[in-house]
Amino acid sequence: MKVSIITAVFNSRATIEDCIKSVRNQNYKPEHVIIDGQSTDGSIDIINQCRTSDSIFRSEPDRGFYDAINKGLKFASGDVIGILNADDVYAHDRVLETVTACFADEDVDSCYGDLVYVDPLNTACIRRYWRSNPYREGLFLRGWMPPHPTFFVRRNAYEKYGGFNLELGTAADYELMLRFLAKHEITTRYIPEVLVKMRMGGQSNATFKMRLMANRMDRKAWTVNGLKPHSWTLLMKPLSKIGQYFFRARI
Repeated sequence: MKVSIITAVFNSRATIEDCIKSVRNQNYKPEHVIIDGQSTDGSIDIINQCRTSDSIFRSEPDRGFYDAINKGLKFASGDVIGILNADDVYAHDRVLETVTACFADEDVDSCYGDLVYVDPLNTACIRRYWRSNPYREGLFLRGWMPPHPTFFVRRNAYEKYGGFNLELGTAADYELMLRFLAKHEITTRYIPEVLVKMRMGGQSNATFKMRLMANRMDRKAWTVNGLKPHSWTLLMKPLSKIGQYFFRARI
């Protein structure tokens, strides 16, 4: 089985080295596809210094993060696709071993795990713990979604159901998981451990205005898939995150 990890980069000089080393140091060696949007801050120099000779690297203009990921999907040759943001790292060097063990079962189309938000300067300092749970039908209606950086999917799901919808903005990852899991009902398995460390600072929740915009895009995610949420579904989505500040994770 071959795993491809896609990383989209734009002016990520401060974090891209950690990201690449996190992938490179995995016990299970994946294909790393790095798509840069023509960074101007020195990120490209760091990428060239840190990446392995068999990684795939492209630098060209794009229309943002999800456009870069869609480009990465075209270059990736793995049977299983994972996405690791340029700001993020895997929680330990056995993450991809654990993931491939999941996909040894041919009936598993996707898997996901837990995620911790960490201090931007000190990734050992955990600020928030996104503890997920096993998927069952109807969870999206309750505001649930898995942490996208922990979501690994077989290539054939992307081939059947498409990549990221650029019209959804920062909700493109939510829309894709809603489409795959709730609409097309691909199978999935929960890995009950922390797989990814994500640095704090996401834009979709940065201000009240951004949160309102994200809520509109979340609603659109249901509409474009011909699905109907409950009246409280989109309110529950941000409210369900409150508990993440009180859980404590062991890595």
